[in-house]
Amino acid sequence: MAVLQQGCSASIARSLRPHISMTAAAAIASPPMVVPMLRKTDSRFLIGMSESELRQLALDYGQKSYRGKQLHDLLYKTRAKEIQDFSHLPQVFREELREAGWRVGRSPIHRAVTASDGTVKILIRLEDNRLIEAVGIPVEDDKGSFRLTACVSSQVGCPLRCSFCATGKGGYSRNLLRHEIVEQVMAIEEIFKHRVTNVVFMGMGEPMLNLKSVLEAHRCLNKDIQIGQRMMTISTVGVPNTIKMLASHKLQSTLAVSLHAPNQKIREEIIPSAKSYPLDAIMHDCKEYFLETGRRVSFEYTLLAGTNDAVEHAIELAELLHCYSRGSHVNLIPFNPIDGSEYRRPYKKAVLAFAAALEDKKITVTVRQTRGLDASAACGQLRNDFQKSPLLEVPTTESQLSPL
Repeated sequence: MAVLQQGCSASIARSLRPHISMTAAAAIASPPMVVPMLRKTDSRFLIGMSESELRQLALDYGQKSYRGKQLHDLLYKTRAKEIQDFSHLPQVFREELREAGWRVGRSPIHRAVTASDGTVKILIRLEDNRLIEAVGIPVEDDKGSFRLTACVSSQVGCPLRCSFCATGKGGYSRNLLRHEIVEQVMAIEEIFKHRVTNVVFMGMGEPMLNLKSVLEAHRCLNKDIQIGQRMMTISTVGVPNTIKMLASHKLQSTLAVSLHAPNQKIREEIIPSAKSYPLDAIMHDCKEYFLETGRRVSFEYTLLAGTNDAVEHAIELAELLHCYSRGSHVNLIPFNPIDGSEYRRPYKKAVLAFAAALEDKKITVTVRQTRGLDASAACGQLRNDFQKSPLLEVPTTESQLSPL
């Protein structure tokens, strides 16, 4: 991370030597060029920057403001991957950007695996050789309308280690930068040759532990790539104070809370971090989120055979939701088997009985269709199978549950 964010002052100074020949007298008369100051966070990567930021960047390098608009179009419409591909920009400007250490911020696709249902899992190799995974999920309805959902990662691995999730078993390395989140959507569009219509922050990692980059990526996807806020979902297993922080931004996106249990006891058994954020506190914050934004909360519930899938659990869950939540929705997810897991996928009969019990209690419920199972891309299956160097083994402690 420190390597990605270090300053480039020496490179900037070299890049700003004059590129236009001039007489000595003219050179003496000309005022010295002001060296543009690079921001520390994501400062060398163009992907993720807004049009206004790109216009200012152009001005910083002595260009007209409209060059920033051209930059914006090259990044988000033309989808140029390298600065040398910016053919519309003056060569001097391109050279200055390169010498100052600026890069587009597009990483190579290491591998793509296509499931029998058309779902595609892609592995993206980052600058530090870490691999992250993103999933493209195509859906065509009975009327022929096509929808493409991008499931994106927010971290390399995950520190929370939910016991039923493959990602947490693979360890944790670092947060993703904003361009590393945005580029996942761009890569999926490249694979499918189609615009992404929906984005879910449900890939590797806990989005609320990287809320700054997630919000910056959300802004870019909405404003620059033109995906509606209502077409995006931000998920969380629950990190103290972050639901309140997200609500303060008044986004029109869906909050998806990974509940997975009807009570605190069961939740602590399957989610180690649950001890730091009691269920009652989560539900209270979800209620406040709805009141603040007017957007319903979706509760994700992975059904684990013999653990949390009994009808009694469904009734208990309904009572919990009625106490705290308005405008909520439950998304049931039958467990997707992973190697070495102690859990089993429930029988279809148990899944339907659980859903029926919720509906009897007037709870809106959907059973999620499993997608990409044969490509290890279904929910809970994201894992760095191809990551040769190990991720960091970071124990989960309350002090580590910090969004920033």
